[in-house]
Amino acid sequence: MSSARLVFPMNAARWSVSLIGIAGVVAATLAGATIWLLVSDPVKGADTVSALSQGNPAPFMQAIGAVIYDALRGLFRFL
Repeated sequence: MSSARLVFPMNAARWSVSLIGIAGVVAATLAGATIWLLVSDPVKGADTVSALSQGNPAPFMQAIGAVIYDALRGLFRFL
């Protein structure tokens, strides 16, 4: 019974590290996509930020989704 208690904290630690790693990858992807959007198409980026500041996140999410989709499509074409 004591060995089961020793295994569980290690599993919880592995899950927490994995969860933090996934959150970091998602945050880095969103940050990179946002920067790419602002650099490659500043007018669209400004429009999405304006809509976001008014409480409408849909244009921002669509623009970021399009940037990530285009990046993944280009990556898979390369591979």
